Amino acid sequence: MLALKETLNELGILQTKLAIYCDVSNAAIAQLLNHNLWPKSANLATQLRQKILEFLQPYDAANESVFDVVETKAVVRLQSVPQPITPTSNKTKSEEDDHMLLRRQSLTPEAKRHFSLVRNPFDDLASVEDMWVSPDIRYVRECMLTTAKHGGFLAVVGESGSGKTTVLTDLEQRIHSDKLPIIVIKPYVLAAEETDHKGTMLKSAHVAESILRNLAPNSPVRISPEARFKQLHNALISSHQAGYSHCLVIEEAHSMPITSLKHLKRILELQIGFTKLVSVILIGQPELMIKLSERNAEVREVVQRCEVAHLRPMAPQLLEEFLAYRFKRVGKNLNEVIDQSGITQITKRLISKSKESQLYPLAVGNFMLAAMNIAASIGVPVIDAAVIDEVA
Repeated sequence: MLALKETLNELGILQTKLAIYCDVSNAAIAQLLNHNLWPKSANLATQLRQKILEFLQPYDAANESVFDVVETKAVVRLQSVPQPITPTSNKTKSEEDDHMLLRRQSLTPEAKRHFSLVRNPFDDLASVEDMWVSPDIRYVRECMLTTAKHGGFLAVVGESGSGKTTVLTDLEQRIHSDKLPIIVIKPYVLAAEETDHKGTMLKSAHVAESILRNLAPNSPVRISPEARFKQLHNALISSHQAGYSHCLVIEEAHSMPITSLKHLKRILELQIGFTKLVSVILIGQPELMIKLSERNAEVREVVQRCEVAHLRPMAPQLLEEFLAYRFKRVGKNLNEVIDQSGITQITKRLISKSKESQLYPLAVGNFMLAAMNIAASIGVPVIDAAVIDEVA
């Protein structure tokens, strides 16, 4: 692995933050830190190297030595599952992970004309009908709805681009469309981080204020913690008696401090008789699983109450179905855009030799858009394996 990984551990910085700064995927950073895999393009590799040094500058850690290869340690704080991997030399670097460095793609006007499209098939969803549902997504969305309706504590975990925001939007849409008596409460803190010196912590006080703003917007929030908690409990009881249930949804939960996670136990215990007054859904990236580890004694009581639902990559055999669905939504047959060899090659490019899959909707969409732009620029009528290989 790279010494950079140890540096991030020592500074208490999540890999996600570095990935966002460098404008690459979490998987790209993970592959770089664990496997010493850089982009195939020398220019991209140089740009990424410069970005990392810029990121480390405020921490006084911008040193070329962070790119040295070191032996993997047994305990890794920033990975949900420790992976003792033998460092890979530059000679054995492959292009299998280059797709991970694809930035968000846009479909060029030339590509739209080339494929006779009026809109981007991989644009943000405009309606629930645009949402393709895999078995994993179906399971997660039903878990979320069940938790919101009947109570419980659920953590939805997935990589960036796996569809976490989509399933949350779908939950809110279903509650609205079905006129369900559920109040969704989403505490919001700008630039939420684990500690105050890196950003703004999402504290239990923020959660309480968010609940009170939703249930009793005209009542001033009590200053005393005890009085505020009693006020919160009374507001929940009043709302429950009016026929509502309450679902607390915390996004980017992997950035929550441990203390705030511990305090969720008190909110989960609020009830009237046997009826729980609040259900909780945490939504976060895989780093959340570190905080929800049963080995973490600080949050053990919370973890024991928490069900975890993972948004995994789509199975390779579902890739064609996903692509066909998205193109059908814009009135286009898939075989008019890409042939079977191209679909097969996408699978090969998005699954590494170590079987790490990046077949997430966002990654697939970005890959397809890049291929469509290339096909339009060179005049290829239908994307095939050769065009897919041109995606850098």
